[in-house]
Amino acid sequence: MKGILLLLAALIGSVPTIAVAELTRLEITHREPWAGGREFGARGAYERMRGRAWFEVGPGAKANRTVVDLELAPKNKAGRVEFSADVEIIAPVDLSKSCGAIFYDVNNRGNPTCLGTISAGGNHFLMREGFILVYSGWIAELLPNGRNLVLDAPIARDKGEEITGLVRSEMVVSQRASRCSLSGNSGHGSYEPTARGEKEGVLTRRLLESDPRVVVERSRWRLEKSWPVFKGSKSVLPKVQLLLDGGLDPGAIYELVYEAKNPVVQGLGMAGIRDLLSFLKHSGKKMNPLLLEPGGSAARYAYGFGTSQSGRLLKMFLYDGFNADEKGRKVFDAVMPHVAGGGLGFFNHRFASPTRYSTQHESHLYPTDYFPFSYGEQKDHLSGRTDGILRLARVARVVPKVLHTQSSSEYWHRSASLVHTDTAGRKDVALPPEVRIYTFGGSQHGPGDGLARPRSRGQLPSNPTNFRPLLRALVKAMDAWVRDGVEPPPSVYPTIASGSLVSWELKASGWKALPGVSYPAVIQRPALLDRGPDFITRRRATIEPPRVGPSYRVLVPGFGPDNNEKGCLMMPTVAVPVATFTSWNLRDKSIGAPGELLSLQGGYIPFLRDKDARRQAGDPRLSLLERYQGFELYLEQYLAWSRKLVKERYLLEEELPAIDRGPWNREKLFE
Repeated sequence: MKGILLLLAALIGSVPTIAVAELTRLEITHREPWAGGREFGARGAYERMRGRAWFEVGPGAKANRTVVDLELAPKNKAGRVEFSADVEIIAPVDLSKSCGAIFYDVNNRGNPTCLGTISAGGNHFLMREGFILVYSGWIAELLPNGRNLVLDAPIARDKGEEITGLVRSEMVVSQRASRCSLSGNSGHGSYEPTARGEKEGVLTRRLLESDPRVVVERSRWRLEKSWPVFKGSKSVLPKVQLLLDGGLDPGAIYELVYEAKNPVVQGLGMAGIRDLLSFLKHSGKKMNPLLLEPGGSAARYAYGFGTSQSGRLLKMFLYDGFNADEKGRKVFDAVMPHVAGGGLGFFNHRFASPTRYSTQHESHLYPTDYFPFSYGEQKDHLSGRTDGILRLARVARVVPKVLHTQSSSEYWHRSASLVHTDTAGRKDVALPPEVRIYTFGGSQHGPGDGLARPRSRGQLPSNPTNFRPLLRALVKAMDAWVRDGVEPPPSVYPTIASGSLVSWELKASGWKALPGVSYPAVIQRPALLDRGPDFITRRRATIEPPRVGPSYRVLVPGFGPDNNEKGCLMMPTVAVPVATFTSWNLRDKSIGAPGELLSLQGGYIPFLRDKDARRQAGDPRLSLLERYQGFELYLEQYLAWSRKLVKERYLLEEELPAIDRGPWNREKLFE
């Protein structure tokens, strides 16, 4: 709690008390039928609305006191800071047919994910349930293209003068390239270097994260800047590209540290989400597109969903106190941070870069995995601080229901064990009563479609596990928890006490060596980083790259006799397996840095058909025929597991036909 309290104290002391934050204008500029006007049972047809929202916030208002640099943003005559954001709503044409709940999808880098991550394969699940889907721009560094959702936020200035500071940009390419965006993504802007920053910036190269940095001669590189314009509007940040003589080597880490200027007040992205949802739920103004006749909003509840970066944003939203609107009302009634792992984010800082994330090889030192990791309060054994993600929400009495869902890949790539252990990784921690955790075993960061495919960038084929059916069941459970007070099914995740959460090193993990398969020698482990004396209290970095201190201990799900994971919620394909489903994969030599973790990816290692084949190959795992004798017994066990999940409410009964059928003819494996 000390970090967020120090931030509050620093910000509160610098601004006068000014009144409320609010949405001042919402214009819908485009409407069209959704899905060609298809009707979704009793919910009827849906329509898609696109427009823009304008906001004003008072720097001294209690609800805004954690927005970094808000007091330095330009103000209107009323002393308020103005900003705007793209908005998209997909809702029943007849709003009275909705279920009365907003399903707010925190878009990922400008793109909504819920329809692909939840509804795909579920026959338009979210529409059949009657949810009102809402998306809005919350990231200012995106370059607008008419499709992505963008935040237009102001630039902070100190008494009219440009603010400068140290910025670090890391770049990794998968094939040789002559240029690369400083943001690491061609669709994102970067902070503009000052003249001194461009002249004196230091570019280094190293193959591995732990390798010493080797300075690249200044004469070999230059920067190219441009401000993309879309429909007359210039991007908030410029597009800045690094051009390197001789090109960038695949897999190598290039890092540019330079003086930049004009930081965006990026924390307004969270204020905009808060105020948009508060307006949609409570406003009786005619410009509210969810207004029912004769009055009142169709939205009684709001649920937040976010995938990966967006899930981390939801956690940061709670941590920074945004779940109370300017009148102290609860914003999100429930949230589902999905595949967010143990991270928060670089979302509300000076020179913030919200699209950055930390992995074992790439972008490792960005401020995304840092204390607090867990929802309840605990003490950090490295820094001595005590804090918890839900601390401010609990003080304000606006704690939402939390269903934290994650693939088992998050334990390797996103430090997920720290969500439910102490920071030393020595004991389990109790979850707050409002929190549930569900770990999907034998899966990777992004769901597959169930079909195994040839390997490409990794040493193993990609993990095909499709966990979308589990998400759909948990969305239903979340809604019932809020609406009817029905407790969701129990949390399922590996624990130290049960022996299912273990050290990741080979000897302790339970992994059986397999012919031709390399076990990881590395894992993503966050460290205690020193970015200077103002970083915790004011979120301003003065040391880049940061000084690296001791690492936190991370753990992983242990392995059973077939090298599949223990202690997790399993889809039938993993619980009754025809393969080992790894939650890690290693980089192939073709993309450079072989043996490092392939970011966010898992793998697939099929069982051999019979005993003779596995003995000849030296495979210690039982063959298909040794396990099941034939397809009939396999199918019997597979169907039994499916029905067990339905009984325990981890799976909807409507999913059974598709799950029982499977995405491919598994009978061929036994022939």
